Amino acid sequence: MPDTITSSQSCHTLADWLYYIEQSHPIDKVELGLGRVSQVADRADLAQLPGKVILIAGTNGKGSTARILEQLLLVQGFSVGVYSSPHLLKFNERLRINDQDVDDALWVEAMAKVETLRGDIALTYFEFTTLAAFCVLKSKPVDFCLIEVGLGGRLDATNIVSPDISVITTIDLDHQDWLGNDRETIGFEKAGVFRQDKPVVIGELLPPGSVLARAATLNCLQLLVNQDYFYQLSTDSWSWQCGSVDYQQLPIPGLPVQNVATSLAVLSQLSLLPDPTDLRRVLATLNLSGRMQFLQRNPAIIIDVAHNPQSARYLATKLAELKPGYNRVLALTGMLKDKDIAQALAPLTSVIDQWHLSSLPGSRGASAAQLACALTQVDAQQYPDVATAFKHLRTILRQDDLLVIFGSFVTVSAVLASYYQEVT
Repeated sequence: MPDTITSSQSCHTLADWLYYIEQSHPIDKVELGLGRVSQVADRADLAQLPGKVILIAGTNGKGSTARILEQLLLVQGFSVGVYSSPHLLKFNERLRINDQDVDDALWVEAMAKVETLRGDIALTYFEFTTLAAFCVLKSKPVDFCLIEVGLGGRLDATNIVSPDISVITTIDLDHQDWLGNDRETIGFEKAGVFRQDKPVVIGELLPPGSVLARAATLNCLQLLVNQDYFYQLSTDSWSWQCGSVDYQQLPIPGLPVQNVATSLAVLSQLSLLPDPTDLRRVLATLNLSGRMQFLQRNPAIIIDVAHNPQSARYLATKLAELKPGYNRVLALTGMLKDKDIAQALAPLTSVIDQWHLSSLPGSRGASAAQLACALTQVDAQQYPDVATAFKHLRTILRQDDLLVIFGSFVTVSAVLASYYQEVT
């Protein structure tokens, strides 16, 4: 990190710019609203992205859905830009063009442009970096822009774009300080990405009435899971149907099948469903960093960014499938205190044999003691930080153990940084 950055004139590298932006507005400070970001975007038409724009909202599955769509469009020969957040190791991960992270030089150029455009308008960290990403996409026209919503939908900075198709992956309780305390209220915020007379794909199995009502009010063409498209999972394969298209005996991918099904529904609206051979080839190698990702096999270490009740239930299901192959399943978790900690940890108590709890830094970070309070009748070891916890766990792991690390992007990012420092 730079020693001192007092103005944008001192910014020469990407690290300089990120430090400068965060000093102006801390990365973990949330201020929802489209007024500031729209005003700056209008000065250079940044909200008008090239190609077809797909805006992806949801509590869980946004990154996976974007990844799936990206791969299924690339295999058909299209150029694709993907904007997502947060990143795990490097800021560059937030924008991919044709499956390659955008390099520092393009980010620096874009951030300098946003700084000039904004004048005296104060932007949040997310607003500033989102506009920078849109600058890059405008300079590198692609056939498709896949834009992952940061938080909610209606008031998120990404919602300044004009999507050709809007997507809601799932809806559950998360970010309740900003989005509301029930699924109906949260659903209303997510449905803010819908547009008049435009298609919407809803992958949520039990969509709140607020979502369906918003789609009806805007006369959106709705594609709903289990109503307009269907998928069925068996032991070693799955199937997908929509209209006359019927894919059978598909390989089970490394990402949730529900999100693959949603992605295929999006492609069906674009009349771009892949050839079955291409689909099977993509599914066989499909993965995304931080989602049920094996760092190593002996002993086994898995990282997963599950951080709310819905994603924790999915993680618990996957671990239950793996558990018979291991002697012990250990967990290292660190969470943000604005999450529903108790409900996020509860689904995993039946599959975890040994708990290790870490405090997370910053104003939003929960302490290990807070996590321990949520884990009633469980004996857990506590640590001051993730690096210390991970270092200790590496010394006690046996060859037939499985260590799962989850709870937050912050937790997974810290483990990745520590792990790669050790192996390089």
